[in-house]
Amino acid sequence: MHSIRLTTSSSLRALARSSLTGLKMLAAFTVVCGVAYPLLITGVAKAAFPWQAAGSLVTATGERTTDRGEAAGSALIGQSFEGDAWFLPRPSAAGDGYDTLASGGSNLGPESPDVVASIAEGRAEVAAREGVDVSQVPADAVTASGSGLDGAISPAYAALQVPRVARERGLDEATVAALVADATHERTLGVLGDPYVDVLALNTSLEQAAPADTM
Repeated sequence: MHSIRLTTSSSLRALARSSLTGLKMLAAFTVVCGVAYPLLITGVAKAAFPWQAAGSLVTATGERTTDRGEAAGSALIGQSFEGDAWFLPRPSAAGDGYDTLASGGSNLGPESPDVVASIAEGRAEVAAREGVDVSQVPADAVTASGSGLDGAISPAYAALQVPRVARERGLDEATVAALVADATHERTLGVLGDPYVDVLALNTSLEQAAPADTM
């Protein structure tokens, strides 16, 4: 009986020591990984990369800013534009569109009847708006990105919109096409990804090129 009591008591003390050690390790890692490290990285980021740390914000004139009050949007996140005087982004399945709190796709497969119908309807709508045949409508004009926050469109979709935007803004097409070229990014290192057009950058530069009374 005494041996059993001693063994049980030793086991409890060992368990208590192990538990205390585990709690100490938990507290230490919480302080280091949950407090000290994030503060260090945040401090370094704000000191070395203030614009990126603030969210890569830009003003209505396309200038970088860290002031959320004067920001027109983020260079990393797309946003909705309405009206024929703007270059329009691709569709978004994030919330009501480009909702950063609901990032994600529709999770519907390419054979989904809803997707097939939506694409067909979208192609007809884009073709009518741009005055072209449905066969000329690029895929990104009628499909959303996986995140729903992609702020870029293909050069083909941007080129498709040039005549409409130029007409609505009272600008010649060559001027608008030049703005598209300025907002176009080529493949990274010449081989990675596809060329793309930054819609926010394009529309902010367009705003500077077109007087308000031509809207």
